[in-house]
Amino acid sequence: MESTIEVRAVAVADVLALRHRVLRVGLPPETAVLDGDSDPGTVALAAFVPDLPGPVSTATLMDQPCPWRPGVPARRLRAMATDAAVQGRGVGSAVLAAAAGRTAADGARLVWCNARVAAAGFYARAGFVVDGEVFDTPDFGPHLRMALELG
Repeated sequence: MESTIEVRAVAVADVLALRHRVLRVGLPPETAVLDGDSDPGTVALAAFVPDLPGPVSTATLMDQPCPWRPGVPARRLRAMATDAAVQGRGVGSAVLAAAAGRTAADGARLVWCNARVAAAGFYARAGFVVDGEVFDTPDFGPHLRMALELG
């Protein structure tokens, strides 16, 4: 695990380059902008580590109800991205933990996402549970619906 990881809320604009570099390879840069990025309840989190410029991991929380858990106070996790240079060093896990903590502090009981199949193990290790079958997202490939119950 990285010895010094700082996770904090940042402007969405501060994480667009990282989102594009990790999640939107081969697509135009504007595809890194998500519907809901400018909503008042949207929070972009970013991780910073010594000796590397800019954010190295990010996740965005949005005020969106969970489609398969209607009525449960929830936030949606989107655009989770970690630079390859720090993957496997606990940086993404620190961002995910901060996102869960922020969601709970905001009064929600559930954080949910549409996880890329390749990242499902990462989310499962953090306690997220799969709901349903694999589905395809145009341009972004196979995904799974996943959610984490919060204390």
